[in-house]
Amino acid sequence: MRSHFPTQITRLPAFDGPFAAFKLATKDCDVLFASYPAETDIAPHQHDTDNIGVITQGKLSLTVKGITTHYRVGEWYHVAANVEHSAYFDEDTSEIELWFKVD
Repeated sequence: MRSHFPTQITRLPAFDGPFAAFKLATKDCDVLFASYPAETDIAPHQHDTDNIGVITQGKLSLTVKGITTHYRVGEWYHVAANVEHSAYFDEDTSEIELWFKVD
């Protein structure tokens, strides 16, 4: 999938993880510019970071504590640290994710 992010963002270092993203690291937060091809299914998992994100293209189906919520362009979501969640993208989707370190 071709990223719709501007060239300045696509020149950032690649994220070393299970999906395609460009990473902007700060002291207490990693910022990921991520893109997912249609039908990407991310199995249940958790992070030790407090994550928020905004959809910039497509749609995210996010399941947290057994409840699935759909997010479209311009909508923000939040997943608290250490909470199990899964994600599904039924169409090409991009987002900006902020992973805040938790003390």
